[in-house]
Amino acid sequence: MPTQPYIDTAFAAFQQTLAHLKSEYSRLQIGRASASLVEEIKVEAYGSFQPLKGMASISIPDPSTIQIQPWDRSVLNAIEKAIQAANLGLNPVNDGRVIRVPMPPLTEERRKELVKVVHQMEESAKIAVRTARGTAHGTFKTLEEAKTISEDERRLAEKHLQEKVDSSNREIEELAKQKEKDIMTI
Repeated sequence: MPTQPYIDTAFAAFQQTLAHLKSEYSRLQIGRASASLVEEIKVEAYGSFQPLKGMASISIPDPSTIQIQPWDRSVLNAIEKAIQAANLGLNPVNDGRVIRVPMPPLTEERRKELVKVVHQMEESAKIAVRTARGTAHGTFKTLEEAKTISEDERRLAEKHLQEKVDSSNREIEELAKQKEKDIMTI
């Protein structure tokens, strides 16, 4: 089928959207320490911005603390400032050797705010899926107008594509439900 490469391309975009959503959900602060909360924070050091994971080892000594040990102690203050500037609601504690980041307990109000953020991310992911689907639909119509495929082939391709869209949207909804459950569990 001449439309299969376009369906595959759209499906790859759906998978990329799902991977991005999972990554974003892992960064949401839900009261438990996780290295993914801080590892991508950009730290200004040595005249450029670098991700924190490239400058320090990040460990989780207990479920409510992130410990950051830079390979060069001269960047301790820069790391501390970058964490504060990231607006994650975290307050790093610098002891001169390592930075400890205690995870604040979540209030009911903060949990509700995080659920709203989860749903915004869910909707953004669905929009990305619809955009990829729209691109594929446009390609199918162009192929039909150029007489490369028939109307029946276009409709069949759209049907196959819609099945993949529905599957991806179900997966996005499941991820959102699971994340909401994680956030609301005390």
